[in-house]
Amino acid sequence: MGYGIENVTKVPELQKRILFTLFMLFVYRIGIHIPTPGIDSTIMAEWFDQQKGTLLGMFDMFAGGGLRSLSIFALGVMPYISSSIIVQLLCMIYPPFEQLQKEGAAGKHKLTQYTRYGTVFLCLVQSYFMAFGVEQMAVGGQSVVISPGWGFRVIAMITMTTGTCFLMWLGEQITERGIGNGISLIIFAGIVARMPVAVYNSVRLARTGEMSILLLIFMVAFMLAVVAGIVWMETAQRRVPIQYPKQIRGRKVYGGQSTHMPLKINISGVIPPIFASSIIVFPATIAQFFPHVGFMKAAASALGPNGILYNAIYIIAIVFFTYFYTAVIFNPVDVAENLKKNGGYVPGIRPGKATSEYLDKVLSRLTFVGAIYLCVVCVLPMLLISRANVPFYFGGTSLLIVIGVSLDTMSQIESHLISRQYEGLLKSGRIRGRR
Repeated sequence: MGYGIENVTKVPELQKRILFTLFMLFVYRIGIHIPTPGIDSTIMAEWFDQQKGTLLGMFDMFAGGGLRSLSIFALGVMPYISSSIIVQLLCMIYPPFEQLQKEGAAGKHKLTQYTRYGTVFLCLVQSYFMAFGVEQMAVGGQSVVISPGWGFRVIAMITMTTGTCFLMWLGEQITERGIGNGISLIIFAGIVARMPVAVYNSVRLARTGEMSILLLIFMVAFMLAVVAGIVWMETAQRRVPIQYPKQIRGRKVYGGQSTHMPLKINISGVIPPIFASSIIVFPATIAQFFPHVGFMKAAASALGPNGILYNAIYIIAIVFFTYFYTAVIFNPVDVAENLKKNGGYVPGIRPGKATSEYLDKVLSRLTFVGAIYLCVVCVLPMLLISRANVPFYFGGTSLLIVIGVSLDTMSQIESHLISRQYEGLLKSGRIRGRR
């Protein structure tokens, strides 16, 4: 048996999945450069440059740079994420949706349909406001929109809604036929594609004297420290001991083994920051397109990425979605029942209800630590960077998404290799704590 990346070439199915994923991401990056009909892309880019330091940078990051030129993918996958949040919340508070969730594959298919319908509705609403707002924009007396009016608005709504629906389909295809989570990989590709520009801008600022060399070195060291911290926290886990009793069947003895249940400190992964961003980014971005409207201007100013209100809402949303998504993917009652059925138990804890309460207590503490970690990583680097005039793409949210999605994808590749009796991607050890 060999080890390392060369093992990928020995598994034809894995090769096909990786190549399919890369091709789909390539198609996505091509679409980013196709502007919405009726837009002067040059003037739009000039106007966007004037908004440096606003929340538009965050939205453009999730859109993979599509907002800068108002491309066909300008809305990105954020409407789909918002729709998913709404459907998942309804599954917890609305009985018909809760019943669908318990109906297995058929119910899941129905919920997926509702998510898609919600995505289309949100796209139509968001694209209308965006098109209307773009009509008000001008640079040096030149309008961004060549021919303003309802004709442009309808075309923009159809184009951007279709673009997001295509991205939704693209993400689903990657998840089913490729490797990794499709939607997360689309966001990942958008962030990574913008990072070389951020590196170039940082070097340029250092050369022109707008940023000191010492500050640049400090920011690089700080970024590496954040990366190391994220990797450590994303792979950290709490091991709950599990004991299986011995069973005698005929003349053979089965069971009697000791194992453990690994619980990640951050079970929810990169989902809470993405969900939190989708909740706060779009309303604030819409306000940016209406600078002449009094309350819109006030809202845009209050929800700036360096403002107290923005960061307060962002932290609250991250904490909420950390607990919410953890509750969605890990049910202590179900886990305790499955352990009881298989004869397993936590040493010193009675099977059944006592075990579920114990797991819930452990999970609550881990989730609290995970929520604090996500808040620190997503907010603190952004506040420090904003004071140093460093490109927005070095923020903690972008690094968290890039590292989290990379670890998940590597874990899936490793699972394919190990299932076919090959060693994983690493020469020693395995990627711990990934789902």
